[in-house]
Amino acid sequence: MPKHLRASALTALTVAALAAGTVLTAPAAGAAPTGAAPKFLSASQLPPHPSSTWTAGPVTEGFPEALGTCVSTEGVPSYDYRYREFRTDLDTSAVQLTVVADTSALAKALAKHYDDLIRTCADRLEKNDPDIEAEGRDYGSLPVEEGAHVRGVHTETSGGSTDISLLSVGRDGRTVTVVRWGQMGDFGDAPVAAFKKTTTTAVNKLY
Repeated sequence: MPKHLRASALTALTVAALAAGTVLTAPAAGAAPTGAAPKFLSASQLPPHPSSTWTAGPVTEGFPEALGTCVSTEGVPSYDYRYREFRTDLDTSAVQLTVVADTSALAKALAKHYDDLIRTCADRLEKNDPDIEAEGRDYGSLPVEEGAHVRGVHTETSGGSTDISLLSVGRDGRTVTVVRWGQMGDFGDAPVAAFKKTTTTAVNKLY
């Protein structure tokens, strides 16, 4: 997405995040997650690509720019963010984020916040840029650990460029994970069943 579109989308996300921020409480000073760090998906656990092979990048500290269109850290307390990006030789990419909150209650609120941002992403994109047509779809919940939800977002520019993303938010205790898969195309190109399997694996694999 062009930088000016990403900036306008993030401006809208800031407003949404601040509005939802009343349900999120900042962690106590000096608080740090305890126990083992959450584990990440491997390349082989992503939806199979019909003509290319997935490659996994390193696990990295921080928040991935690849989630910036629909999900951001604006208005959210400073948690322990880590992510891993995945690539193919073609136009398909993916990213997984893990966030460790101080309590399960804070993680539950954070998971809802992220799911709300994804749910409203298409409307915000259209509102902030008249050259974009966007549609969101709800693919339902998954019965894994404390639950996960899968959604899709399709965008088309006035120049005819189309992109499809599948995004999910899941939680295990006080850890939240967000997974995004994306490529050029529309809803017909989205491997929904395989992505649901990937999401279930991602949440189960955290610990």
